[in-house]
Amino acid sequence: MPSTFRAVSTVTLSCLLLAGCESAPLNSSSPSGSVSSPAASSGAGGAGRAIAVGAGPQKKYTVQQQPAAGTCHYRYDKREPLQDPACTPGAISPAVTQANLKSTICRKGGYTSGVRPSTYVTAREKKLNAASYGFTGRMGDAEYDHLISLQLGGDPNDARNLWVEPADPGHRKGSGVNNLKDPVETKLHTAVCSGKVTLAAAQQAIATDWTTALSSLGLS
Repeated sequence: MPSTFRAVSTVTLSCLLLAGCESAPLNSSSPSGSVSSPAASSGAGGAGRAIAVGAGPQKKYTVQQQPAAGTCHYRYDKREPLQDPACTPGAISPAVTQANLKSTICRKGGYTSGVRPSTYVTAREKKLNAASYGFTGRMGDAEYDHLISLQLGGDPNDARNLWVEPADPGHRKGSGVNNLKDPVETKLHTAVCSGKVTLAAAQQAIATDWTTALSSLGLS
């Protein structure tokens, strides 16, 4: 028995001394150094995946690095565009929680205008992100979209939460941005603020697939 204990101890000690046996921190692969949210443990990009937590609202936003050109690929559900979950898994703001909804996204007078990055920043990011996704359509008809919208507590300027969303099928060229994802976001916001669904559930649903977000939560 003592010899068995010594053998196990030796193996354990050897493992601890090797870098490969150390546990990687949660934010080791995060481009902005943020961590994952345990409250959203079934979040963006598929069941069982945590939604990243971004830096939150900033007094001064800077242009964020985007994925390399051509590395992101659109998906489609009934011809509606969906983001690449590897490039745009979503990210939430630490400034918005279930406990402070009334003073943040559900407050009277609005919330999003005070946290939205300037067009000086987003116009440059949009151009870079279009190259990431290989988007070649009219930029004026494509929305630089927060996957988890600001009105659902999405992070304002985390690259993981922004993507160039192509126009819906049948969209008339030159008519500007008008995507079916927008009313989905508004309905989810109303449901969260009325207490029908939790903030985390709404964030998870829209990050996974905006086309099924309402039905997955039993909303019309």
